[in-house]
Amino acid sequence: MAAIANGSLKLLLNLAKAQVVISRRFDRLNAHGIGFSDFALLYLLYQTPAGKLRRIDLAAQTGLTASAVTRMLAPLEKIGLVARESNERDARVSYAVLTETGKTLLEDALITANATARDIISNEDAKKLKPLTDLLIG
Repeated sequence: MAAIANGSLKLLLNLAKAQVVISRRFDRLNAHGIGFSDFALLYLLYQTPAGKLRRIDLAAQTGLTASAVTRMLAPLEKIGLVARESNERDARVSYAVLTETGKTLLEDALITANATARDIISNEDAKKLKPLTDLLIG
């Protein structure tokens, strides 16, 4: 007889499935020329006061490796949404910087992303799910 998944495993399996479904729903961002992962990186940069983060910090905030972040940023740099900036004091450190073009695109994409998010979870339901949000962020 097969082992039965415990409650924790069931929750995590359902979260993994939800992530796939959510990513598909956010395919609407393709209208802006970016995917959901691109949007997430641009959004994180947009949220910072200076519009820039060290690549290692982007990796930490996304749960990705630093090399994965570098690979994801390369096409965004190529199309001018993100620029690379060196640290004046430490040549080993580089920043990903949101360009003005990137900021404009993100502000347009935010309209689509917010509408998509409301289609998936209403603001009222999001308030009810705050304990889950806190658990996942914490």
